[in-house]
Amino acid sequence: MKVVRDTEGCVAPMQGSAVTIGAYDGVHLGHQQVIRAVRDLEDTDGLASAVVTFDRHPASVVRPESAPMLLSDLDQKLEYLDATGIDIVVVITFDEARSEESAEDFVRSVLVDCLRARKVIVGEDFHFGHERKGNVDLLIELGAIHGFTVEGMDLVGVDGQAAAAADRVSSTAIRRALAEGDLASANRLLGRPHEVRGIVAHGDKRGRELGFPTANVSVPGDIMLPADGIYAGWFERPDGTVLRTAMSLGRRPTFYEEAHASLLECFILDFEGDLYDESVRVRFVERLRGEQKFDGIEPLIEQMQRDVERAREILARPGGTV
Repeated sequence: MKVVRDTEGCVAPMQGSAVTIGAYDGVHLGHQQVIRAVRDLEDTDGLASAVVTFDRHPASVVRPESAPMLLSDLDQKLEYLDATGIDIVVVITFDEARSEESAEDFVRSVLVDCLRARKVIVGEDFHFGHERKGNVDLLIELGAIHGFTVEGMDLVGVDGQAAAAADRVSSTAIRRALAEGDLASANRLLGRPHEVRGIVAHGDKRGRELGFPTANVSVPGDIMLPADGIYAGWFERPDGTVLRTAMSLGRRPTFYEEAHASLLECFILDFEGDLYDESVRVRFVERLRGEQKFDGIEPLIEQMQRDVERAREILARPGGTV
């Protein structure tokens, strides 16, 4: 996959391209359906397949007070896009200047000059350009001028078929499910376990005192975490080693009356060693329970033992996604 930043060094494909455009946060099953349609044109019409996406979610610039948390950082997004088999990804830095760019100028500079678009496929609710004035109808008008056709695809459910609003796969629906603690639904819409990335930081070493030493993973503040609770999942080290983990995500009410933020603590099963300062990936497989306050250390330790055994059972299932 070729990655082009801000159209610099962009060499338009001689054969032209089939293109889709969007934030592609999480590259979920709905996104994958659109990309599949783009790649089909690569096979049938000989067009290069391309995705145009953004570095910074557009909402973080145009309405920062209500911008959504992210399901994936840019590196994750590019990895997920690479896995789809797409030929080209154009990453547009979204800043104040870009937010004021007209839909017409965006089409000319990105779709026409950079990608020589011949077919553009987007979701039926797609909007772009200054004040979101661009939509599928405007794309069709501009396509008639610049030599590309446009398809506005129905939004789909997890089965890839057109779906009613309540059943559609969307980044918004995934965020809602995560916030509600419905990890199963979020993972189903994503098509894989929700993953976050961060650095293993030094903590207060309380887990070690309890007999459950944990890796405290510092996740960037703009990344979406599930609701507080106890989870089973996978912990991947920089060398690609994947380890089983029982995770506590929360504010540790047994020890603290108030905490300013949730802490992600990973107890790695059957592991001894130093993980400090490693850049790791954590995948949430199943939610075991919500966070709760215990009346003392002993009942907490007993519950942690049950949680660890439950996580071990879940992660030992045949066909479990790593």
